[in-house]
Amino acid sequence: MTNRYIIFHKPYGVLSQFTQETPKHSTLKDYIQIPDIYPVGRLDWDSEGLLLLTNDGQLQHRLSNPRFGHKRTYWVQVERIPDAAAINKLQTGVEVQDYRTRPAQVRLLLEEMPVGDACVGLCQRTPPIRFRKNIPTAWLELTLTEGKNRQVRRMTAAVGFPTLRLVRVSIAHLQLDSLQPGEWRDLTASEITLLHSSSESIAPRRAIQSV
Repeated sequence: MTNRYIIFHKPYGVLSQFTQETPKHSTLKDYIQIPDIYPVGRLDWDSEGLLLLTNDGQLQHRLSNPRFGHKRTYWVQVERIPDAAAINKLQTGVEVQDYRTRPAQVRLLLEEMPVGDACVGLCQRTPPIRFRKNIPTAWLELTLTEGKNRQVRRMTAAVGFPTLRLVRVSIAHLQLDSLQPGEWRDLTASEITLLHSSSESIAPRRAIQSV
């Protein structure tokens, strides 16, 4: 069987799976008709952006296993304008439920990100985010090497700036670029080669035992 590697721009409201569990949400099957491929990791139904899918089980294991950290970058629209103290906390790690997040790369982008139907910057989301006239919003860029359940949303909430919109724009060297919501494409030969070489070069983290 030939290995297949694709990237997909997951829209808001789509589950990162092919099986239908509830009529409330669409699934990957509504957009991708390729047999026997599976997402590497996941995006929550209310998150958007880059999703990698493949039938290469070995690669899927290395990229999904939390012992092998690889970079994932998100654009995050939050309520209000984060100050330097909040950004520093996100960078150094915050307490989220029963764990502390690993250090992350975080920077403030624009208070108003270009958003339009032509996807210059970002596409309009359907439905749009909740908007409060007297409360400003801002965009952060977060790069993580771990992916716990709803981690980004819990991180921004922990420092007092709730997430309104979450878009993953890159996984390792793979970029969302101009891929429209609901569109997918095969990786190029050079992207596949780089994906394999980068995944093989990542050393597993040593497990930390509880004491």
